[in-house]
Amino acid sequence: MATLTVWKFDTPDGAERATETLASLQKQELIKVHDAAVVSWAAGKKKPKTRQLSGLAGAGALGGAFWGLLFGLLFFVPLLGMAVGAAMGALTGSMTDVGIDDDFISTVRQRVTPGTSALFVMTSDAVQDRVQEAFEGQKMELIATNLTSEEESRLREVFAED
Repeated sequence: MATLTVWKFDTPDGAERATETLASLQKQELIKVHDAAVVSWAAGKKKPKTRQLSGLAGAGALGGAFWGLLFGLLFFVPLLGMAVGAAMGALTGSMTDVGIDDDFISTVRQRVTPGTSALFVMTSDAVQDRVQEAFEGQKMELIATNLTSEEESRLREVFAED
């Protein structure tokens, strides 16, 4: 079973630094990274910068379609017109079908704001104590959604890139 996790950092570059820790953990086989992306939101900016971490993503990565939709739901909805907003509402419903619900979206929206950054990562097979130890000293907040095997499979089907 995979876990979709969001790690929020209090600085715009905190998540970028955390990717180094994550890469090291993966090399040591202490965690399996299926896919990952970084959001960096500089203070005073209207929108964050987003980037998929293709170097960390494993086989069967969800790809840009998934991250684009998720980040669109999380960060750009208030900037869109009502018609597009209604369409995004329908897409939000489809995300619920794959384990990402309104509470998750609302929580991330409230916590990832200008002046912060976030690491979004889908992982499995983590050696919890070693992963926690590796991230000690990095000031961050953890928001996690656990996906069932069925939800993970549906997520991969919905966002598989041809």
